Amino acid sequence: MAKKKKKKKIETPEDKMKYEIANELGLMDKIAKDGWGGLTAKETGRIGGIMTVRKKAKAKEVEMKNKKENEVEIKG
Repeated sequence: MAKKKKKKKIETPEDKMKYEIANELGLMDKIAKDGWGGLTAKETGRIGGIMTVRKKAKAKEVEMKNKKENEVEIKG
């Protein structure tokens, strides 16, 4: 029986953020050893919570930038 080859997943910005946060929390050794399934619910929840906060901050930043650009167009 032939083994199925795993498809290589394309890394998304969310994936990059997840790895960055895990690294900041000092969890990369655990992830390298046990994989993402080796993390506790508390650890994964912490990563998800930080991701949510950063996504909201980024969205607000983009919104403010767009608002400023629109104001300049109206005045100009």
